[in-house]
Amino acid sequence: MPVDADQALLTELEPSVERLYERHLQQTKEWHPHALVPWSRGRDYPDDYEWDPDEAGLSAEARSALFVNVLTEDNLPYYFRDVERMFGRDGAWGHWVRRWTAEEGRHGQVIHDYLAVTRSVDPVDLERARMAQVQCGQVPEPPDALEGLAYVALQELATRISHFNTGRHIDDPAGKAIMRRVSFDENLHFLFYRDAMAAALKVEPSRAVVAIANQVKGFAMPGVGIAGFDAHARTIAEAGIYDLAIHHDQILQPVVMRAWNLPSLAGLSGVAEAARERLVNLIDRIGRVGRLMLERRAERRSRHQD
Repeated sequence: MPVDADQALLTELEPSVERLYERHLQQTKEWHPHALVPWSRGRDYPDDYEWDPDEAGLSAEARSALFVNVLTEDNLPYYFRDVERMFGRDGAWGHWVRRWTAEEGRHGQVIHDYLAVTRSVDPVDLERARMAQVQCGQVPEPPDALEGLAYVALQELATRISHFNTGRHIDDPAGKAIMRRVSFDENLHFLFYRDAMAAALKVEPSRAVVAIANQVKGFAMPGVGIAGFDAHARTIAEAGIYDLAIHHDQILQPVVMRAWNLPSLAGLSGVAEAARERLVNLIDRIGRVGRLMLERRAERRSRHQD
């Protein structure tokens, strides 16, 4: 159950959550993982099978991204645990948590099936990494509902961007269609959480600003805890699938600064005003570092082409 300090807030937000949940049901589309997987390309694995990268038909960056993406989806049991802990299991919140969980469950399923059928990654490495990831159970654990809303809004958008950009690096039409379908779901999840936080900012603006500042400061790319994550993250960033510039330009600026209207919020407490100032400065700094990283990447590519 949510902590006592959050119960009044969650109750007050209940009508907004019910409206957002109904909007979500109207916008989502039924789809079936089995219909997207190219089963005709599958074949049995002999006992002595050893994966060969030449089988994949994918670039190294696409393989890294798919590896990270599917293992992130595999951590759904722990995300569900924390989302239910923060928002509760009753009323509109509970309906949303269970619907979100059911939809998220399809993502790991369809990507796993695609990878197995197409042999796009080493199935032994993937399964060993899945076992290690799920046994570890490492996911961010926001301390309360407001920080939880801030985190899941940013996380869902980051995941949507990562999935969509991964699809752009896949030449196979089936793989591209799967990542496009999954990213569509993630975008609807993001919109729910973004607008739930917008409603919370009207009810508890000072607490919400502090929560957002805390989560932006500590935010990490989805997938932290995966075996070899740092190396995969570098490959993914180098390919422009997900990097600091994307984090600034496509997440922090449009969501925190514009959708949540951080610069113009009024009536904040002294603590919240200080948090807002730190947050604005942090976002500006992230933008500068992101642009610098893009420039350095362009320089490296230019040298390699010469």
